[in-house]
Amino acid sequence: MLGRLPTVAVVVFLTLLTQIGGLIWLLSLCITRPWRKRIGFAGFLVLFASLYAAGSTLSHAVAPIFGRVPLPCFDNASRLRMQSSLYCLLNRQYVVPRLREAALALSRQMDQVFPETTTLALDGNFPFFDGFPLLPHLSHSDGRKLDVAFYYQDNEGRFLDKATRSPVGYFAFEQPGENSALPCEDRRDILTLRWDLHVLQALWRPLSLEEKRTREALRWLSDEGQGFGVEKIFVEPHLAQRLGVSAENIKFQGCRAARHDDHIHMQVAK
Repeated sequence: MLGRLPTVAVVVFLTLLTQIGGLIWLLSLCITRPWRKRIGFAGFLVLFASLYAAGSTLSHAVAPIFGRVPLPCFDNASRLRMQSSLYCLLNRQYVVPRLREAALALSRQMDQVFPETTTLALDGNFPFFDGFPLLPHLSHSDGRKLDVAFYYQDNEGRFLDKATRSPVGYFAFEQPGENSALPCEDRRDILTLRWDLHVLQALWRPLSLEEKRTREALRWLSDEGQGFGVEKIFVEPHLAQRLGVSAENIKFQGCRAARHDDHIHMQVAK
């Protein structure tokens, strides 16, 4: 079975998904080559998983050489957490030190204004090399960009800490109301990452946006956040309009990039 796997496709897929996975797959193939028939595919997968775990652990130590540091994954004392352990498993929680400090400062502000509030981070970047793409993002390739999840409440208006509508924090879009700013309404671009994903919307948890916290996060990022190097915040115009936030550094990402009414995109200057 192992010999029939499309090795090139697997290596490319794991490299694009995790950065280090493709290399570790090849290493596992080399190590198991003399005993491949004896250990079987299950034995190969055990070795691959073990080497991948070791490689991910080593990445924590080596990433600072490349100017990257990891965001908290399992630190229960931190008010900044990755939204899912999946981001850590896939090595997508790395950012430049300046961005980590900005994200930590945001989480402290949110917890100070709204006690017992956890700020959830989504995609950051891989641990190594500027210019390496973090798909499906167009710009997460230098460690200076980080997506932050919205804050949510239940249908009775009770804030739900560490909760998101979708399992990964993305693709649960806030829908525009009447008279909303919709700069992409009449466009029909063929090449675009602006997916509406209508079929998925009914699958997500029936939560509503906690507007006070989301508004405060955008306000802080656009104001005090500049002291931590925050230079741009992306959010959909209709959502900024709904929350009543505006600033020179709160921008629209354009009509060919992914929608930003399911998360906040923040980035720091070089």
